[in-house]
Amino acid sequence: MTDLTTLPRIRRVAPTMLRPRHPATREIGELARVLGARLEGDPATRITGATLSSVDLVPGELFVGIRGANRHGAEFAPAAVAAGAAAILTDREGAEIARDAGAPILVVDDPRGALPAAAAWANRTTAEDELPLLLGTTGTNGKTSATHLLEGLLTQIGVVAGASTSAERVVAGERVVAGLTSPEATEFHAQLARMREEGVEAVAVEVSAQAVTRRRVDGVVFDVMSFTNLSHDHLDDYGDMESYYAAKAPLFTRERARRAVVSLDSLPGARIVADADIPTTTIATPEIAADPDAARQADWIVEVTREEQRGTSFRLTGPDGRSLETMVPVIGAHMASNAGLAIVMLLEAGYAWERIRDALARDGGLVAWVPGRTQLVSGTSGPAVYVDFGHTPDAFEKTLRAVRRVTPGRVIMLFGADGDRDATKRFDMGRTAVEGSDVVVLTDHHPRHEDAASIRAQLLEGARATDPSHEIHEVSPPEAAIVCAVSLAGPGDAILWAGPGHQNYRDIEGVQWAYSARELSRRALVAAGWDAPERVWPNPYEDD
Repeated sequence: MTDLTTLPRIRRVAPTMLRPRHPATREIGELARVLGARLEGDPATRITGATLSSVDLVPGELFVGIRGANRHGAEFAPAAVAAGAAAILTDREGAEIARDAGAPILVVDDPRGALPAAAAWANRTTAEDELPLLLGTTGTNGKTSATHLLEGLLTQIGVVAGASTSAERVVAGERVVAGLTSPEATEFHAQLARMREEGVEAVAVEVSAQAVTRRRVDGVVFDVMSFTNLSHDHLDDYGDMESYYAAKAPLFTRERARRAVVSLDSLPGARIVADADIPTTTIATPEIAADPDAARQADWIVEVTREEQRGTSFRLTGPDGRSLETMVPVIGAHMASNAGLAIVMLLEAGYAWERIRDALARDGGLVAWVPGRTQLVSGTSGPAVYVDFGHTPDAFEKTLRAVRRVTPGRVIMLFGADGDRDATKRFDMGRTAVEGSDVVVLTDHHPRHEDAASIRAQLLEGARATDPSHEIHEVSPPEAAIVCAVSLAGPGDAILWAGPGHQNYRDIEGVQWAYSARELSRRALVAAGWDAPERVWPNPYEDD
């Protein structure tokens, strides 16, 4: 086997948040009044923005120090002031820590709770300010894909668009790699201010449950909020499915959104509709719905008409006899469902049916970049290799089914699981992988501070319990695992590498190292003598 483990280990550089190019300055005395904060220092001190990071800080910004699990953020106040922070926002404990840092201090009881208001005030992006249309998507699976499809569709109909997803932040065509799935309030409001500068008309936003419970979207009212589905994930954060549901449900209230589009493909969709206190439109794809009969009662119906490696064709039908046929450039009925959701969101936001229909007809389907979502990274010869971000049993099931439908030969499933995250889903991940594939290759993903071998053992337990005779290979590290998977595949076969998707790093003992499943796949194919694209983007190994 070719040894790809010799690739250089490059410490990943943290993403830099997008900020306004020409920020306004405002006096902290006014901010103290807005927050009801105690001010220690000159009220005439002016700030240009706000940040939680002492590293990614622009001179003139407000540094916010919040107590974390292990340390208080105020401990970094001296470094922040040395980097140019004009003032500090923290709690009483933090004020004691930061008192000698040499900058005015705003003291509040709950800096986490004050953060959204402070960021919105600093960037002039409060609900009273002029903002782009905000189009949010939440759910367990599909929210990233739906958000990217929405951004692509907005661009297709001639709208200057922005987006915030777990993969990228986008402002009028400028793209940067994302950090958190949902940015902290400081980053989100800075990005909104930048979008306003660039003339962005509408923003597609991926909204996680953590964004709600960690107050990253407090004070933001979405013009349209959509729901994809709810399935087993994040129980390490929420304990049980009821608590997980309760984290997302507030997004469908008048305090958070004006209108909603809800998919009925998963059973909790109907509950979201029942609990929502805003106007709600429903959509469903009956062939993948948990309750097909209930799904057929949705306002809008998605029907898959053709599946092939280059994408999925579908028909969308709705009220008043409206119907269109188009294609999404990704495989799977679940991707057609995401595309339909994006179209209906635009309708609910006020864009004309004819404008959307004509743009799709003109371009032969949706034109969108969906990074790391069932992304075909192989060439015209040899096995098909798909890289996907799916990391739940439900995502595995849907994506394997989609790959199976366009694969004449064997389906090989390559995957690992996150360390320090919901371990209760690992058995079912192994089970689902076996049920949907011909061959399984178990490897590592982000071990973080867990033992990688113990994570693989839990995946293997679920796989073996499902079918002891199934062909299973356990290979570590993933650089070797993809070489193994390619060696097992031939023309007409397919490899689905689930988990890493778009990500350009691996987290090993708290350090993020440069890593790309897409580039590793390309190199493994070339080493095996198969055709492959010359380069994939982004490639964190560019300097090797």
